[in-house]
Amino acid sequence: MDKTPSARSVRSMTEPRQGAQAIRRALAVLRILAAGREAGVPLAEVVQATGLTRPTVHRIVHVLIEEGIVERHGRSGRYAIGNQVPELALARPRPSPLLVAAAPSLRRASTEVGDTLFLTVRTGNDTLCVDRRIGAYPIQVLSIEVGARRPLGVSSAGVAILAAMPTQDARKIVAANEKRFEAYRTDVATVLSQTTAARRQGYNMREIGLIQGTKSISTWIKTPDGRPAAAMTVSAVRTRLGPRREQEVAEILLREARTIEQAIRGSLA
Repeated sequence: MDKTPSARSVRSMTEPRQGAQAIRRALAVLRILAAGREAGVPLAEVVQATGLTRPTVHRIVHVLIEEGIVERHGRSGRYAIGNQVPELALARPRPSPLLVAAAPSLRRASTEVGDTLFLTVRTGNDTLCVDRRIGAYPIQVLSIEVGARRPLGVSSAGVAILAAMPTQDARKIVAANEKRFEAYRTDVATVLSQTTAARRQGYNMREIGLIQGTKSISTWIKTPDGRPAAAMTVSAVRTRLGPRREQEVAEILLREARTIEQAIRGSLA
């Protein structure tokens, strides 16, 4: 009996694969545009960040514009997330179990530490800031706004999340983000070195924050199945995070990260 696949069966095997590839490419473009927020992103930057050809990106963007998912700014020519996206998000108005579980810990840690506290989640190969608490200390470091998106590995939180992954998984993500790192003045070797140091230390300490003269400490938060899903970060002026206080702040963050993990497990039980 001839088992050679027919043209029709070959077509049926390849079409789903091609369809999945098209969806993944469109999502990759959307994630880059989301990082640009309301200001948008030039087409050339989307091409560079995704590694796709210019005609492919142009085709994807214009289909998304037709569907209301993307819009083009008339004056600047930049592309940004369209109005259809927040409308779709209304379909799920409830906060995630992570945000619910983290709220008490964020309040407690913010009061105890006094400096700006951030909660950042992993979304694909990116990080997304989902909460920010301003402390009582007169000088606050407001380096990232809620809604800010970065490639994993750029921020202190991103390095912490990578450090909580198996080494090979972290390396794959860092390699995938290599082209995007250029815009943030970092590279694969630097991110991998920082990740190794954080994994060894048990938390990430960034000596030079996103703003000159600042430092950051980040601890990772895992889901019940052991996957790193988020990070909690304290950012402060350098004089606020000397060796002794660095350890104190790290212990507070580690304590609250474990508390959040336990709360997530309890909510899913």
